[in-house]
Amino acid sequence: MIQILSIAAGGAVGAVLRFWVSNGVYLVLGRGFPYGTLAVNVIGSLLMGLLYVFLLERMTVGPELRGLLLIGLLGSFTTFSTFSIETLNLIEQADYFKAALNMLISVFACVCAAWIGLNVGRQI
Repeated sequence: MIQILSIAAGGAVGAVLRFWVSNGVYLVLGRGFPYGTLAVNVIGSLLMGLLYVFLLERMTVGPELRGLLLIGLLGSFTTFSTFSIETLNLIEQADYFKAALNMLISVFACVCAAWIGLNVGRQI
């Protein structure tokens, strides 16, 4: 139960940070391109890579702290960070076909799903 509460707390903080960071970027750069989303995805991916190494490879920390930071905070800040680390794990395992397939399908499927959702939502 403590792990679930940790994830929930991290998720709340990550969602608010995403809102602040992306809107801050949009204030500076405008909304002509999804700069805010790109910024949180790149920042989140960088942080996921860093924290993954520190929390899983270099330190011994409990599942509560890992859940708070990796699943909760970064998971709600950006889901792209999880996609990135999973793809990098495949590359490090020399499974280049699966890594490329994951990148291709993930990007294509997510954009198509968002397009379908937009269209369905606009029809309701």
